[in-house]
Amino acid sequence: MPRIGPIELPAFPLLLAPMEDVSDPPFRALCKRHGADLMYTEFISSEGLIRKAAKGLKKLDIFPEERPIGIQLFGGSEDAMEEAARIAEAVGPELIDINYGCPVHKVVNKGAGACLLLDVDKMVRLTEKVVKAVKLPVTVKTRLGWDDRSKNIVEVAERLQDVGIQALSIHGRTRAQLYKGPADWTLIGDVKNNPRMRIPIFGNGDIDSPEKAQEYGDRYGVDGLMIGRASIGHPWIFNEIKHYRATGTHLPEPTLGDRVDAAREHLERSIAWKGTYEGIVEMRRHYGNYFKGLPNFKEWRLKLCTTNGAEELFALLEQVRGTYAVAA
Repeated sequence: MPRIGPIELPAFPLLLAPMEDVSDPPFRALCKRHGADLMYTEFISSEGLIRKAAKGLKKLDIFPEERPIGIQLFGGSEDAMEEAARIAEAVGPELIDINYGCPVHKVVNKGAGACLLLDVDKMVRLTEKVVKAVKLPVTVKTRLGWDDRSKNIVEVAERLQDVGIQALSIHGRTRAQLYKGPADWTLIGDVKNNPRMRIPIFGNGDIDSPEKAQEYGDRYGVDGLMIGRASIGHPWIFNEIKHYRATGTHLPEPTLGDRVDAAREHLERSIAWKGTYEGIVEMRRHYGNYFKGLPNFKEWRLKLCTTNGAEELFALLEQVRGTYAVAA
């Protein structure tokens, strides 16, 4: 059983990746119910957190049913990350995670996220500051390297372990790739099979089916998997993978009713946590994913994404249920 400090996880745990504007409490609740073993908040700016910016403070919200959970921080300032880690620790998560993988310009241009792969010495100093600042386990999520000429993850993993991180999640792409092209798991396997490594290694990238989860887990020997984009609109993927690994058979596909129920619950929780207006607006990015593959859904999606009243939205979701149930 993999352990992250005092946190004991089940054999071959499945982690929900931290995703900006996705892995908030409403979505995490659904993923937890459907089999996620460890989850993370959306990433939080260390600079914003120490300034007490409202958006960052809101992301610190965690709920009992989500545990174990980690708060993920990003930033390029050693002092800011140290202070932010102490603020995050006070909220009472099970661990603190550092993001060295985000490839987007607005993060990289601030010397944070995947930018630290260009300055491993600074990455190590920053990580050590955070490890020493808190009593909680500290983990890291990163990428293979900055680009094809600098895939330095084997060195990075050893050096981060040496300063005290207690687990490492690796996305199988470089920063230059963003999210394009197939993930390369070869170096993830090299890190896991490096005799110097003692901490759990979790693989991330392109895991979108139970078969691929089984194949990659077996081939590369990782301690578990981190699931990101494949869970959006499909929180059932965690239990689907677990069932397949245990039995070699597939769980039934979520029914139309399952999908409507999940979208309804997601909307309810979104409104309860964010307020009516914000909860409705921010839910709009999810409808297409929940109902992916339904024929002629474009018109329904347009209605769901332009309706501003909660009761009207719940009524629309019931109309989707009735319309497609009859069509079936």
